[in-house]
Amino acid sequence: MSKLIWVRRFCFAAFLLPTSLFAQETSVFSLEDIVARAKAQSPAALREETVRENRYWEYRLFRADYNPQLRLNGIFPQYQQAFNRVEQPDGSIAFRPVQQNLVDMELGLQQVIAPTGGMISVNSSTSRFDNFFTSPGMPQTQWSGVPVNVRLEQPIFAFNRFKWNRKIAPLRYEESKRDYVEGMEEVSQTAAQLFFNYLVAQVDLEIAEKNLENTEEIYKIEKGRYEIGTTFEDKLLQVELQVLQAKQAMARARLDMETSALGLKSFIGMNEAADLKLILPTDIPDFEVNVGRAIDLAFQNRADALGFERRVLEADANVAEARGSRFQMNLRASYGYNNAALNWAEIYADPNTQALVNMTLSVPVLDWGRNRARMEVSKANKRLVEYTVQQDMINFEEQIFTRVKNFNMLRDRLEITEASDQVADKRYEIARNRYLSGKVNITDLNIAQQEKDANRREFVNSLREYWMAYYQLRQLTLYDFENGQLLYVQDED
Repeated sequence: MSKLIWVRRFCFAAFLLPTSLFAQETSVFSLEDIVARAKAQSPAALREETVRENRYWEYRLFRADYNPQLRLNGIFPQYQQAFNRVEQPDGSIAFRPVQQNLVDMELGLQQVIAPTGGMISVNSSTSRFDNFFTSPGMPQTQWSGVPVNVRLEQPIFAFNRFKWNRKIAPLRYEESKRDYVEGMEEVSQTAAQLFFNYLVAQVDLEIAEKNLENTEEIYKIEKGRYEIGTTFEDKLLQVELQVLQAKQAMARARLDMETSALGLKSFIGMNEAADLKLILPTDIPDFEVNVGRAIDLAFQNRADALGFERRVLEADANVAEARGSRFQMNLRASYGYNNAALNWAEIYADPNTQALVNMTLSVPVLDWGRNRARMEVSKANKRLVEYTVQQDMINFEEQIFTRVKNFNMLRDRLEITEASDQVADKRYEIARNRYLSGKVNITDLNIAQQEKDANRREFVNSLREYWMAYYQLRQLTLYDFENGQLLYVQDED
């Protein structure tokens, strides 16, 4: 008996399970909600975060080049057992067996001299040599070492990459930080575009559902009139055809909404099975954008503005590199102490002075104009970069000017389309009521419905164009005109 009770309970729970398990709550989102969600967890936003992190570590690597480095170099060990060819005093060759081992270690602290491009280091080294085939009475192990040694390596009149990198790398890093903010604003634009794709489909579906409901109601009225003989069969068939067309329109609208919903959910990282409803962003910010101020903000904040300066500096660096390649001159100098002994401790007992000065020079005597051609190419490239940057700056200003003018115009257009939508909707309601009272024919009602639908879609499209222009303006200036805040603030790093 107890088993039968449990079976019944199980069946009853299984019957109620689909309702409780698969019932979904419709989540309502505004445009701000979708944009915030996209910035927080969309794959595009995560990509921008990763790129920013990469640029940060590239900059850290640049900074590390100018810090002192403690390096350990050496051979540990180098063992050799072979027959080597040895030239004899009379010029003949003899093959001698060798069995040797060499250990050579050096510890050095080195520092880049950024203004000159040289390198200075303080070093200490030790070497041990083992000869396993020594003659009787000869030592098998020998030691040598440098207790301390100071070395300087300095190129003369050469290209100094450390000096130029110190000018260019901080600009490139600052560009990357601004690029990150611009990239996040681009994520906002994409999210807004997908938001309105879904919203337009949602509005189309609402229009289609409402039109189908109204058309079915009109069909019932026309059918009643036909049965009592106050209308003709062709009008009844016309309304029936409209019902069929309304069903087709609703099916297309539902498919469009499902497709656009999938694109939006995939971008913002939302579960595809979730049900969502979007709110028309009719709360329009009240502000005007001045063209001159927008251009100033763009030059102040945008990565491209820094890019203009960086590209000119890179062209100057290429000219300096070509100039430094005309000839090569290097100074190498070292001073310290060294010694050799039969054991390691004696290396540091009364070592000898070690000094070395070496100047190398490589000058082309006849290169058939190679150096001159290299210099002229670099100078021509510099002029090309300067002209290109000048044109890019003009295009930069023109783009801001055009976007600002377009944004201000769209605000006025939005007010007109909103009023048109309200007027068309009111006209349709009046025409519908007059049709129900028999004062307006079906043709006039259809015209009123088409105008209502067209003005509704035009209003939604005006909203789309306004908000897309708004987010584009944010990206182009990195400034939030609604709240009066900079989207990027330069830090002290």
